[in-house]
Formats: sequence, structure tokens, C-alpha cells
Amino acid sequence: MGKLSGKIAIITGASAPAGIGATAARLFNAEGANLMLVDVDEAPLSALACELGAAHMVADVSQDDANRDIVAATLDRFGGLDAALLNAGIVGNIMPTVDYDLEVFDKVLAVNVRGVFLGLKHTMPAMEASGGSVVITSSTAGIRALPGLAAYTSSKHAVIGLMRTAALEGAAHNIRVNTVNPSPIATPMMDKMEDMNGVTNADRQNFPLAQGTPLKRYGQPEEVARMMLFLASDDASFSTGGVYMVDGGVSAGRV
Repeated sequence: MGKLSGKIAIITGASAPAGIGATAARLFNAEGANLMLVDVDEAPLSALACELGAAHMVADVSQDDANRDIVAATLDRFGGLDAALLNAGIVGNIMPTVDYDLEVFDKVLAVNVRGVFLGLKHTMPAMEASGGSVVITSSTAGIRALPGLAAYTSSKHAVIGLMRTAALEGAAHNIRVNTVNPSPIATPMMDKMEDMNGVTNADRQNFPLAQGTPLKRYGQPEEVARMMLFLASDDASFSTGGVYMVDGGVSAGRV
């Protein structure tokens, strides 16, 4: 019997084939969950849903109506909601704050922060009757900063604040809310960041973000997904309001 046997879960940001969301979807599916997968990128999302026999919806999580519709479709399809993995996110640009494009800044915050806020706003009421778990993807950028990532860093700090507020508000209904904070993970998002920094394929394992990790490597999506599984499952029944690092030791050296 799987850790999520019979549970109903929404996963946003699920389309990238080698991304954290898709990896978590495969793991949650293997552990028995009924899934509603969400992303803006239709083709890979549909392919993953077909592979897993999951429901899916193409939606922009930065929009209020979209979040309401995601939850409504999940309730209509499965009759309840036990877990939500609010994972959708974008990097934006890498450039100094003084040069940062305002439109890009606003877009990053719309997806990464407003998307989480709206996810909480609409999923938590659906969990009130029987409790549940919301897992939010933050980052080591949620507890520290790197030059050039003003929008991304701001957004990942902000979702920790949202999580802590929601954890206190949800406790009365046995709704647990936590963040998972990965260090650089070997995903398409990290490839994009490397490309913006001019790092070639041959150099990727020597990229400063990998070598600056005490374990001297990027994490793997599966390593993050296993933490998400723990928090979504009943194994974490007394865990709420927490910032869970999956960072190869990066935060141990934080001043």
C-alpha cells in the first residue's frame, strides 16, 4: 500500500519532462495518488497525464479564475482534495537590480508569489472538512540571495511568508503547510540559468552553483520529490509551518 494510496493531489508546474513537478507526479502516482496535473505547456503536460493515467488542466496559476477552476475540476473528478503541490515557478532574468526589467519582475512575482497565494486561497477551503497538506516549492534563494536574481529571490522569500501564515490559519482544520527549499537541481530550469550565464554543456558540473554546494554536485529531481512525498503523506502528520531544505548542505554555511 502506497504512502498516498487513495489520496487526491493537485500538482502545478508539472509539464517539464525532467523537472521537479513531473518527477513528483511520477512518484506520487507510484505511491497511489489520484492526480490533477497543471501547467501552461499543453503538449508535455498531456503526455505526462497520459503516461500516468492522471487528470490534467492547462492553466495559468497567476490567474484567480484558473485556480478556482483547477480545484473545482479536481473535486468534480475525484470528489475531494488531500494534497496540493504548489510547484509552478519561473526564473526571470539574471541581471543587476538596477537594470532589471520591470515587466519581467512583475511576471516572476505573478507566477511565483501570486500563483502560490491563489493556490492557497482555493485549495485550503477544499481541505477543511478532512484536513490535508499543501507543499510549496521555495528555494535556497528563499533564505539567502545571489547577485542578479532580484525577482526570483524576492519571490522565494515571499512564499515562505505565505506558508507560515497559511500554516497558522490552517492548523484549526488540520491543514498542514510547508515549503521545500532545493538548492540548484539538475532540471531544465537550471539549464536555463546556466545558459543565461554562458555556461557550456561541458562545464555544467563545474558551474559555480554546483561546486559551491558542500556535496559538490547538483541535486536530482528525485531527491526533492521524496521530500515532497514525505510532507504530503501522513508520515508528516505533525509537520507544519516548516522550511525543509534539500540543498546538499548549502544552508549549513549560511551566516
